[in-house]
Amino acid sequence: MDHAIRKNLQDCFVQQPLMRTLGAIVGSVKDGEVVIELPFHEKLTQHHGFFHAGVITTIMDNACGGAALSQMPANATVLTVEYKVNFLSPAKGDKLIARGKVLKSGRALTVCQGEVHVVLDGEEKLVATMLATMMCREMPGSSAE
Repeated sequence: MDHAIRKNLQDCFVQQPLMRTLGAIVGSVKDGEVVIELPFHEKLTQHHGFFHAGVITTIMDNACGGAALSQMPANATVLTVEYKVNFLSPAKGDKLIARGKVLKSGRALTVCQGEVHVVLDGEEKLVATMLATMMCREMPGSSAE
């Protein structure tokens, strides 16, 4: 992956106050694929002690957005156009792992697939899936180097 694109992706993630608030970290970055990890914290749960659906959706959306951004020009940013989420199981465990993957990259729109697994005692369990459409938006005044 081009160094400028990787830097763009990392800068985009770091600049998101919500990701810092949640305590999410980028686990790995490949061309068209991004992994985000989120350790358990009681503040991230709903009334039954499971990770909140909003938290799950947020990191999955960011993993998909990062995957899309990894295939966009270095002077671009990414915005979510739409997504569909299926929750498959309650998420109770030590951490969440969100994986975003580009299915089809276009000039203006990119379609991604996301999954979130919860990790409990070293075992991963799929808890949610996402199909997302991301929009490429070139930033004014920027230029690819």
